[in-house]
Amino acid sequence: MVKIGIGGPVGSGKTALVLNLCQALKDELSLAVITNDIYTNEDANFLIKQGVLEKERIIGVQTGGCPHTAIREDASCNLEAVELLQERFSDLDLIFIESGGDNLSMTFSPELVDFFIFVIDVAQGEKIPRKGGPAICRSDLMIINKIDLAPYVNASLKIMQEDTLKMRGDRPFIMSNLQTREGLEEIITWIKKYTLLKD
Repeated sequence: MVKIGIGGPVGSGKTALVLNLCQALKDELSLAVITNDIYTNEDANFLIKQGVLEKERIIGVQTGGCPHTAIREDASCNLEAVELLQERFSDLDLIFIESGGDNLSMTFSPELVDFFIFVIDVAQGEKIPRKGGPAICRSDLMIINKIDLAPYVNASLKIMQEDTLKMRGDRPFIMSNLQTREGLEEIITWIKKYTLLKD
């Protein structure tokens, strides 16, 4: 079983990514999802309402005021959720663990996840990639989402790509518009090849 952490600022498209990935992969893999919200189970409830997976496969964790603590320094509540899902479904192939909205310094505990996808969005400004930080520089995959908004926020996708290459070196990144599923197939290919070791 593989655990993939999905992090990024509020509104960057983390839940949209989880939704799209579950819809695309649920017929070939045994999936589950853990969401992290500060005071509610908003993201978990959204995914359940969408009918993307059976509700027993989705667990919402309430983190309190510090969302990064629940995925890094004290990941016990998330680790308990992982154990519960494993008890419910012994055949699990993949668990997506979505963090609460967090900043560029976020990381997941290696005890909690095997791989880390970081999602930013173009509407936050073209300067985001060059700000660096652990999430930008060291996540296993970075996704630059909402590329369709670039003209409306005076952001240059070319500059964002160049800055991302400078910051990440040979670590992969993908440009996406998850509303139209642009870039989704590339993300799925990366997951299958590098996390599930499938061609």
